[in-house]
Amino acid sequence: MDFNFTEEQQLLQDTVRRFVDKDYSFEARRKIITTPLGWSEKVWQQFADLGILGIPFAEEFGGLDGNGVDTMVVMNVFGRGLVVEPYLATVVLGGTAIAQGGTVAQKTEVIPGVIEGRTKLAFAHAEKQARYELNNVETMARRDGNGYVLNGAKSVVLHGDCADKLVVSARTAGSSRDVAGITLFLVDTKAAGVAVRGYRTIDGLHAAEIALGNVRVSADAVIGQVDSALPLIELVADRCIAALCAEAVGAMEALNEATLNYLKTRQQFGVPIGRFQALQHRMAEMLIHAEQAKSMSYLAAVKVDANDAQERRHALSAAKAQIGRSGRYIGQQAVQLHGGMGVVDELNVSHYFKRITIIDQTLGDTDYHLGKVGDAMVA
Repeated sequence: MDFNFTEEQQLLQDTVRRFVDKDYSFEARRKIITTPLGWSEKVWQQFADLGILGIPFAEEFGGLDGNGVDTMVVMNVFGRGLVVEPYLATVVLGGTAIAQGGTVAQKTEVIPGVIEGRTKLAFAHAEKQARYELNNVETMARRDGNGYVLNGAKSVVLHGDCADKLVVSARTAGSSRDVAGITLFLVDTKAAGVAVRGYRTIDGLHAAEIALGNVRVSADAVIGQVDSALPLIELVADRCIAALCAEAVGAMEALNEATLNYLKTRQQFGVPIGRFQALQHRMAEMLIHAEQAKSMSYLAAVKVDANDAQERRHALSAAKAQIGRSGRYIGQQAVQLHGGMGVVDELNVSHYFKRITIIDQTLGDTDYHLGKVGDAMVA
């Protein structure tokens, strides 16, 4: 199998890498995350100008008709730069829901705004009791005339505090853990009854708790089929997992480079500590873990576009499990090999480790996905 990038993908990687290396330094990021917004509108517009926001969308709506590998290329570089702008929330999560399940009218209304940087989206699906169960939804949508009335709460909605529109899951039939009976809705964050409480997460990003109190939406707000949204939700989650795997690999590679440079420059007993064989062995193990994670990230990027949902989910669970294991090992070793400096806020090592840790906990941790892989093998 050929794992080389196409000429267009290589150009995309070079373009994004050049921007991150030149204009998104660690110090620039530190200033960005201390602002009230928590991300840069200027950077976001630059992403739009570079065409990055339109990668996964169809050409008929102004996009570039990209695939999972194209998204992987972008997210890998974003992982190296610890980019905090709402790309994952808007383009990957909310964007996938609209692009894959929305009506022509919804796509025409939303997607051009996303591509141009005018519209931010958030995927309001997770609830406090659900943990990693995508079918566990207690938010209710009651039919009312020609529309619906939504009541409930959503937790840890990534970049929900800056979103213009929310993709909200709600139960239109059945009980809280039924597979059937879930419907997706497109909700304006300024609609009456929508309460958003934003906060900064430990990895420097932003999330929100969202309360829905008698929020009225029209029937045109339904995304996809009524009562049958779970397959679309699973696809959105899978696209997010593939993107997170790529981001984590970028962060791991950056951690390995930083650690190797430290071992070459830090002196002990008159020689660089990288001369000590025990530390060389640990560095070698870190590189092996990074290569294993990279291979699984490639697998996830290829399989995320598969039509067979079972095949897709199996591959993505395998990738997520390996990413979690490799990320934890590399993060721990990087911190330890940097000594006391490894945990201070002034050094980028701790920031990479925090982001990798949060990625592991998002949409299923290592143990959860190992269980999924095991279930698939004995089924």
